[in-house]
Amino acid sequence: MLTIHFSQEDILRTRVAPAADPVWELVLSLHLLQGRTRDPLMAGWRRGVAAGLRRETAADQFRLLFALNPPRGYFPDFLTPYQSLDGFEAGLDAVRSTPTGLLRRDLNVLAGTNPLPSSAAALARGEPEVLRHLTDSMTQYRSVAIDPYWGRIRAAVEADRAVRARALLDGGAEGLLASLRPGMRWESGVLQVLDYPNRRELHLDGRGLLLVPSFFCARTPVALLDPALPPVLVYPADRLGGLDPPPGEGGRPAGDGGREALAALLGRTRAAVLEVSDDGATTGEVARRLHISAAAASQHTTVLRNAGLLVSRRDRNTVLHTLTPLGRAMLDA
Repeated sequence: MLTIHFSQEDILRTRVAPAADPVWELVLSLHLLQGRTRDPLMAGWRRGVAAGLRRETAADQFRLLFALNPPRGYFPDFLTPYQSLDGFEAGLDAVRSTPTGLLRRDLNVLAGTNPLPSSAAALARGEPEVLRHLTDSMTQYRSVAIDPYWGRIRAAVEADRAVRARALLDGGAEGLLASLRPGMRWESGVLQVLDYPNRRELHLDGRGLLLVPSFFCARTPVALLDPALPPVLVYPADRLGGLDPPPGEGGRPAGDGGREALAALLGRTRAAVLEVSDDGATTGEVARRLHISAAAASQHTTVLRNAGLLVSRRDRNTVLHTLTPLGRAMLDA
């Protein structure tokens, strides 16, 4: 169990990441790709990524990157810098700028449980060429494993953020922390991560906590090992049905069922459903705002969801609907 201790100042300084974090998603996807999970929601993604990496890259291009990210257990803190909040390139710049002392420390911890390739020694010395090779391999891996699926990843994270925003509005910062159940438990200034792989205490000491919802985070939330780093807790977002292969790559042909679904969107009522869902709305709220029956609201949101314009997430006894990136683009247009 991970036990995180909050002061009143920590509670007030706790916040949710503004969007899906591209570096965390990349690193955590590496763990899933190499693991033995039989999660059916990810099976198509794993097959497609494995085939793409074999087809487009040299055999040793990702050797160091994969070695630094074993399927379970510890992985280096320096791979997921706080600066990735500002985007993928900012995160890679921070990786390349990691102090040598931190590189050496993280790699020594990792080497205690996992074999590392010879290039890890040069990485521990902070050699710029090896750091550049590492971030280049992250960029190349991202183009195969993350970019084609980014819309769905971002939609899942945005749906989770809508749930946390409602919890914050209804119950303040403590309501936000309490909303992280069932995998976490909030009580009397303490957040407990129940299924953490080891027993650990983390004192925030007035720094607050950054909560990062993640598509590729598996069942167990993740925290950085170094207590001196800015406190971050990455937790699983609902995957909203998983990842389908990109159109034309083993999945549904581009424009097949999607065109039929989009054709069904024509009409003012569904456009209005999109509009009221901009900041998230339950089925009941859609019905009340548009003066339609709950059954009609449910039917319209189902059509919009099937067309990829809404995502729906159950929260206790209600279903919250939020826009996908495509839905927001259509609404803006």
